[in-house]
Amino acid sequence: MGKRLEEWFKQAVYDMKTAEIMFDNGRYIYAIFMCHLSLEKALKGLYTQRFKEVPPKIHNLIYFIEKINIKLPQGLYDFVFALNRASVPTRYPDDLRRILKDYDKKKTKEMLRKGKEVLKCLKAKL
Repeated sequence: MGKRLEEWFKQAVYDMKTAEIMFDNGRYIYAIFMCHLSLEKALKGLYTQRFKEVPPKIHNLIYFIEKINIKLPQGLYDFVFALNRASVPTRYPDDLRRILKDYDKKKTKEMLRKGKEVLKCLKAKL
């Protein structure tokens, strides 16, 4: 594994741990944000490995999955699609009360579980 790829994945794991800490402290929006960031970094690492260039500065997980041509089980692909959409209201200002209602403890816990599963699948692609 190249040094750059290793660094992308090291930070992806660090960010997923940060997502768990945010969850444990009831900061569900930030848990989702960090889960997205974790997968984004892992995908950018795989992009760097595949194309031998710096990945574009975008946040769209689906773009990277399709560009790199990564095959995920349908359920995990559907999750990444949902996480990708969840990223927008957690990244940019919106109605906080509505967002907190949409991403409660139960939903966030499930998203983190699936996020860790996707990260594991991405690591297996190394």
